[in-house]
Amino acid sequence: MKLNYYSHSAFQITTNSGVKILIDPFLDGNPTSPVKAADVEADYIILTHAHGDHLGDGFSIADRCGSLFICVNELAEYCKSKGYKAHNMHIGGGYNFEFGRVKFTIAHHGSMTPDNTYAGEPAGVILSIDGKNIYHTGDTGLFYDMKLIGEMTPIDYMLLPIGDNFTMGITDAVKAAQLVSPKVVIPMHYNTFPVIEADPNVFKEKVEREGIKCEVMKYGEEIDL
Repeated sequence: MKLNYYSHSAFQITTNSGVKILIDPFLDGNPTSPVKAADVEADYIILTHAHGDHLGDGFSIADRCGSLFICVNELAEYCKSKGYKAHNMHIGGGYNFEFGRVKFTIAHHGSMTPDNTYAGEPAGVILSIDGKNIYHTGDTGLFYDMKLIGEMTPIDYMLLPIGDNFTMGITDAVKAAQLVSPKVVIPMHYNTFPVIEADPNVFKEKVEREGIKCEVMKYGEEIDL
């Protein structure tokens, strides 16, 4: 299985069987993305919430690829109202897809589409694929139930925002990693815009001081999980 980081909160997972899953594909309007929407493929698109920097280019990618959206109920209904395929889920619920299991968690944030449509609760998502558990926290502040999430599902890779202002900053992100205790934490949601500037290497130094391995992925970098 491979993980590619397109910057901000956008990741692509390619399973061992070749299924391609995009998460929060904000690409064309993203000044740090190394790729454009036309460059990526997706069998599935997972959305943590509906803000423009997360819904991103989901619709244009789905137009080309016939992708299935996976998201909370209200956002799934919004996608369907625009003519797209979607699988409705909600926080606390899980479902077994062809590629593995998806479960949504809480996230402390908001969710509204670019055209100001309410899109339900924001979420994090745990993907259990090819023997690995990947926790994309979505946009969130720190919350103590992260400890319970890590206890219920041992996390191999935690994708965690560090950019502050709209999400947790470095100090809170270090605490979040301590609560979940993943094998590896990967910082995200930073340096896309001036208001969320943060140094991932400062985060790496602080979180590894707490005994948690950190991998800072370059934009466009692909790693084996």
